[in-house]
Amino acid sequence: MRSLQLLFRASPASLLLVLCLHLGANKAQENTRRIIIQNFEIPTTANRDEEVTAMLQVQTELKECMVAKAYLISDVPVEGAFNYKYTRCLCEGYPNTYYWDFQTNRTVQIAAVVDIIRELGICPDDAAVTPINKNRFYTIKTLVVA
Repeated sequence: MRSLQLLFRASPASLLLVLCLHLGANKAQENTRRIIIQNFEIPTTANRDEEVTAMLQVQTELKECMVAKAYLISDVPVEGAFNYKYTRCLCEGYPNTYYWDFQTNRTVQIAAVVDIIRELGICPDDAAVTPINKNRFYTIKTLVVA
């Protein structure tokens, strides 16, 4: 009988311990690191045939490196350097900055797109990861041509 009483006394303490461990495990599983952080800058207005520079800075908070391909797309065709695509290794603490110089005669919506891809020969020792849940990131801005 005495051993049965000890078993029941330990039960509330055991439940409290299990509850605390469960809550701690859930908190530890939260992923608060951002895969891609984008800073996309273009002028808001430009004159016809004026050369415009778009700048995109990309960084990550992940500990692992990734192969990132950055490019611009628009709702109207734009010629020249606008169509350049850059592929580089992206690692924590080493942001990548890309520049595009282009001209347009029309108001245009521009999306700066970053794809995380699998490509060999970009990151050192080909040590790179690919996110499972999302591998395309974009930011949209409008350039008004007067």
